[in-house]
Amino acid sequence: MPRGAVETDLPNSAVPRQSEPSARRLAEAGIRAATVRLAPSVHGIGDWGFVPMLIRMARETGVSAYPADHDNAWSGVHRLDAARLYRLALETGVTEPVYHAVADEAVPFKDIAYLIGKHLDLPVEPRDRAHFGWFANFAFASMAASSVFTRFALGWTPKEPGLLSDLDRPEYYRQ
Repeated sequence: MPRGAVETDLPNSAVPRQSEPSARRLAEAGIRAATVRLAPSVHGIGDWGFVPMLIRMARETGVSAYPADHDNAWSGVHRLDAARLYRLALETGVTEPVYHAVADEAVPFKDIAYLIGKHLDLPVEPRDRAHFGWFANFAFASMAASSVFTRFALGWTPKEPGLLSDLDRPEYYRQ
């Protein structure tokens, strides 16, 4: 999705996902169907997604890295807030084709790296794509999105800790 994506933006056709076109086809056939687009970082203790990958990479390389010469940001949502959004969408009868499960709209990747470095007592440094290996496309992507419409449509208000607050907890590094 483009930086600052909103619910009405169409996904990048270069990154095909079958769930959204399938839901749109069902809706066109008169079946209530919608897509919930999750933030790139769905976090919370027990998370096994992107941030734990970054933590593992920092431990293995001895540096908490962020993309060199790239000012990118990721959206985030706590998994319990995402679960509430799914529940609200179902309870309200799915009135929209797309909802965004986004609590933090644009968390600078560099800030994520600094928290990881702080908790692992590692240096925080810029690195090129090669450092991130297969994960480089994700690390260098700016995946920031808005959930303003979703919040209005569903009355959804995230209540759990934001991404940086959650990552500042020592428990996150015991996984």
